[in-house]
Amino acid sequence: MTATAPSPLPDAERLRAIRGRTIWVLSLGQVLGGLAFGATVSLGAVLAAQISGSDALSGWATASVTLGTALTAVPLAALARRRGRRPALATGMLVALVGVGIVVTAVGIDAFWLLIAGFLLIGAGQAANLQSRFAAADLATDVSRGRDLSIVVWATTVGAVLGPNLVGPGEVIGRVLGMPELTGPYVFTVVTQGLGVVLYLVALRPDPLLLAQRITAHHASAARGVAHPDRPGAARFAMLAIAGAHGVMVSVMAMTPVHLLHAGADLEIIGLTISLHIAGMFALSPVFGYAADRFGRVTTIIIGQVLLVAALVTAAVGQHSTGAVTVGLILLGLGWSATTVSGAALLTEASAEDRRTGRQGRNDLVMSLVGALGAVVAGLVLAGIGYGGLALCALAVVAVVVLLAPFGARRR
Repeated sequence: MTATAPSPLPDAERLRAIRGRTIWVLSLGQVLGGLAFGATVSLGAVLAAQISGSDALSGWATASVTLGTALTAVPLAALARRRGRRPALATGMLVALVGVGIVVTAVGIDAFWLLIAGFLLIGAGQAANLQSRFAAADLATDVSRGRDLSIVVWATTVGAVLGPNLVGPGEVIGRVLGMPELTGPYVFTVVTQGLGVVLYLVALRPDPLLLAQRITAHHASAARGVAHPDRPGAARFAMLAIAGAHGVMVSVMAMTPVHLLHAGADLEIIGLTISLHIAGMFALSPVFGYAADRFGRVTTIIIGQVLLVAALVTAAVGQHSTGAVTVGLILLGLGWSATTVSGAALLTEASAEDRRTGRQGRNDLVMSLVGALGAVVAGLVLAGIGYGGLALCALAVVAVVVLLAPFGARRR
């Protein structure tokens, strides 16, 4: 039996078409994943408090999702490296679907630890959402990598905004279907996650990572073994910048509702503040993607750090003003966006092909763990020195990233 000859590599025009189609498929997947995740997590704390009978355990739901994201980031990246993005992204969403089923079952039988296990598995869906931004960079060139990646990140805005608003309609559907109380919105989660799985398996062809690997191997062979150079120092700086920005963002954002509530703000104002913060995180990501391509990755990371400094100083100085805190949260989202978009582009291009997906998985692992740790430590700092003190302490993380920026700019 003769082996099947590999299909020829696409020419430049065909490759551009494949890259454009891949970006739109990944963007639609982000919308579906964001809808599922938003509808799921928005009720997590309520369900945890209801089943456990203690408000003190309400945060375990979000913590479990974050931990699940961290634990599945590296295995999904390893699967992508061996088999491609399609099975990796679909597997993450399928595991999350299993988690949703466990959550609904746990609510029906009042089993708290089963509920936590379900949320742990749901974290795999978020890990898949994070990996999709790197999938957008698989076929990108140096002049388009930031833009391509940022378009997929921007698509998260749709799900992040609409997902929590599905709670009301979901409750109506849940009552019609006879589901346990407060689990109706998970109908939307199942539908959107299922559509996401089908989308990735059917439409994400050719697989962007496998095609990128073939192109890289071809170029290396044509160049007599000279492969894409590895820049470990720049890659480590990119991971540091992303983790630092995420830790700063999560720690301050997580404590803002508590601070505003103690300051007398009503729930509508708190909700508006967080919504504007989320808009800052995602809505302008294409702008920062363009800046990363036009002015450089490290330069855009520095711009992100400047925005983070402005956010933290505004929040600290204006901590007694709801308006100032809101402005600070918007700037915080913008700083996070600039840093993570340009940092992801830098991490991708600074890594040799055989190390790229592994580093991407470790990046998402570290990013998730730092975010979870930041939220825990922020609570202790808030209790000790207040909201303004928390914001000023976060400046130390920004200072570390700025001081180490020269490592990210080194070409070798």
